[in-house]
Amino acid sequence: MRLVRFGEAGRERPGLIDVDNVLRDLSGEIDDLAGAHLSRAGLEKIRRLDPKSLPKADPSHRLGPPVTGTTNFLAVGRNYAEHAAETGSDVPTEPLIFNKALSSIVGPHDDVVIPKGSVSTDWEVELAIVIGERAHHVSEAEALDHVAGFCLCNDVSERDWQKNRGGQWVKGKSSPTFGPLGPWLVTPDEIPDLRAVDLWLDVNGERRQTGSTSAMIFGVETLIAYISTFMALQPGDVITTGTPPGVGAGMKPPQFLKAGDRLALGATRLGEQRARVVAYSA
Repeated sequence: MRLVRFGEAGRERPGLIDVDNVLRDLSGEIDDLAGAHLSRAGLEKIRRLDPKSLPKADPSHRLGPPVTGTTNFLAVGRNYAEHAAETGSDVPTEPLIFNKALSSIVGPHDDVVIPKGSVSTDWEVELAIVIGERAHHVSEAEALDHVAGFCLCNDVSERDWQKNRGGQWVKGKSSPTFGPLGPWLVTPDEIPDLRAVDLWLDVNGERRQTGSTSAMIFGVETLIAYISTFMALQPGDVITTGTPPGVGAGMKPPQFLKAGDRLALGATRLGEQRARVVAYSA
């Protein structure tokens, strides 16, 4: 299934995209894509519905983040060896985990805002995991039982704040609009091989990133099991899993986003994001 949330920011309704790519309104069946609705039982209830019985929704609606009720927005650093190399960093021996602020989450086509004072706002296309059931001390073999699905993420980053403002990456990862998610949440049955998801990102029509999850150092199951050692993951939590090479910081000379730029990114079965880059305004 491809599940979405549509409508104005803060007032989104749940929906799904049917096999004919028609947007259907789920709000008569569930209140939102959150909590128990993300569990295996909750998703099975949605799966049993006849999509044609659901009202059609206007396809011009804004798409919001495809999940809500998120309590942890986590990210994985340097999970592709070539990305670590392009930024002059060591390859981690254990997953490198950091936080992104929940307030950074926006819809897939919302504007990306360059923060006030930013000198190095960068892009990162990534596969993101959405947790469906509480996960604490789970094994790799059990990990996917706790997953609601997957979505596309742009882990937007302010590199100067990330690296030069006291050592906490969260500072460079958390500005409003730095966490576009979607367009849709794809249930695990739609992705036959999590190690064969192709990723790409363009800036102003020029290809910047091309990669595949086959090159991830730590796979999805490993990441869930590892993180669940340190915290209890909750339904709606998001883990974005790292980016392939081609970020602006790795270019020679480095190139960063500026107002007026256009971002396009996508991944196998996860859809595409298209966003405008705008300057901060109070």
